[in-house]
Amino acid sequence: MARDTTDFRPIEGKDELVAYLAAGNKPKDQWRIGTEHEKFPFYVADNSPVPYEGDRGIKALLEGMQDMLGWEPIIDAGNIIGLVEPTGHGAISLEPGGQFELSGAPVETLHQTCREGNAHLAQLREIAEPLGIRFLGLGGSPKWSLAQTPRMPKSRYDIMTAYMPKVGSQGLDMMYRTSTIQVNLDFDSEADMRRKMQVSLKLQPLATALFANSPFTEGKPNGLQSWRGDIWRDTDNQRSGLLEFCFSPEFGFADYVDWALDVPMYFLIREDRYFDVTHVTFRQFMNGALRNEVPDGLPTMGDWANHLSTLFPDVRLKRFLEMRGADGGPWRRICALPALWVGLLYDDAALEAAEALTRDWTFAEVSAMRDAVPAQGLATEFLSHSLRETAREVLAISRIGLANRANKNSEGVDETTFIAPLEEVVARGTTSAQEMLSAYNSRWNQSVEPVFTEYAY
Repeated sequence: MARDTTDFRPIEGKDELVAYLAAGNKPKDQWRIGTEHEKFPFYVADNSPVPYEGDRGIKALLEGMQDMLGWEPIIDAGNIIGLVEPTGHGAISLEPGGQFELSGAPVETLHQTCREGNAHLAQLREIAEPLGIRFLGLGGSPKWSLAQTPRMPKSRYDIMTAYMPKVGSQGLDMMYRTSTIQVNLDFDSEADMRRKMQVSLKLQPLATALFANSPFTEGKPNGLQSWRGDIWRDTDNQRSGLLEFCFSPEFGFADYVDWALDVPMYFLIREDRYFDVTHVTFRQFMNGALRNEVPDGLPTMGDWANHLSTLFPDVRLKRFLEMRGADGGPWRRICALPALWVGLLYDDAALEAAEALTRDWTFAEVSAMRDAVPAQGLATEFLSHSLRETAREVLAISRIGLANRANKNSEGVDETTFIAPLEEVVARGTTSAQEMLSAYNSRWNQSVEPVFTEYAY
C-alpha cells in the first residue's frame, strides 16, 4: 500500500466491514492485474546500502523520479516517502530498509504489466545511474546487517519497529531485509473469492519454492533457499501465515472480518499524526477502547482500510487478493509471478483444474510444506513425491489458463511466454538460490560481492 488512507465515514457495525470487502466484487470483464515489485538500492562503488538523506540518497532518487514523471509526492512528517500517479494508477513507495517498490497500475494483460515494469526500470535507471545507484533483485539482503541497513522516515515503520520484537523473532528482518514480487487479482463474488483464496493459499508455498532467491545473510550462506520464506514463519503469527479458517467450505468475507477484528492494530492517523495503538485489537477499538486515548477515537472506514493493510497472511484479502509468497528476483521473475497466478485463477478451466489438484490437501499438509520449503525448495517431500513434480502439474495448468486467455501482443505472442522462466526452474530442478550457492562455492570464490553485478537492475 503506497498511501495510508483517510476516510472519515464512521463505522456503525460489523456488517459495514463485510460490505467493504464485498464491494471488491467485479464482473470478469473488469478483472485487472496489479503487480508490485521491490528491490534493494545500493551504491555501485562499494555495494553499500543507500541512506535516505544526502545528495545521492533515496530522497534525491524520489525527487528525481517526481521531476521525471510528474507524479504527486506522498509526504509523511515533512519527508517525501513515495509518489502516486495523479489518477491513482500506480505508485512508488519505500519499504522500511529503503527497498524501492513499484505498485503497478491495474492492467488487463501480462503484456501490459511487463511493459510497465520495463518502463519503470528504465526511468529509474536514468535517475539512479548519475547518483551511482543500482538495484538488487533478491528476496533477502545478502550482505548488510540490520545495524548497517538504513531506516526510512515513515511513521508507521517507527511503530512497527518498536512492536515487532514483542511478537516474533524475525519481524525486523522482514521489514528491513526482505524484498518480494506480488500480484493483486480480482474476484466476481464471495464464492469466487473463496475458490481463489483456497487454491492460492494451498499453492503459496509452491510459489515460495519456485521463486526461492535469498540464500545469503551478512555475506554468508544461511542454510536456506528462501530466507525470506523462513522469516515469515516467525514474524508476527497473529497477523501472518497460513489461515486455517480459510480452508473451510463455508469460508466467506465475514470470517476474514472476524479474524481481522481480533488482530492488534498498529496505528491510527488523526490530524496527519500517527498514534501507536498496538495495545488494542480492532474489535476493542470498535467497542470504545480508544475513545479517550486519541483525538476522535472512534473508528472510521479509513481506519479499517489501514488495518487491513497491516495484516500479512500468505494471501491477503482486501477488495482484491494479494499473492504474497514469492521472493524478489531478477527482471524475468517480475513478469513470471503474475503469469503464474493469472494463469491459475483467471481462466475457468484452469481454476477448476487447480481446485481438483488441491481439493484434498489439508491444512496440516500445506503447513508442513510451508515449513519445509524455505530450506528444501523444490526437493520438499509433499504427498509422497517431490514438490518439483507438483510444480510441473501446476505450471501445466497455468500455461493452459494463459493460453485460453488468448491475449497476444503486436507480434502475435500470447501470455504463455511469461511462464517460461518457471518452467525452466522445474526442468532444471534447481532454484535461483541453488544456482547462486553453486556460483558462491565455485566461480565467486565464496564471496557474495558478484551478486551485485549478476542480479542487479
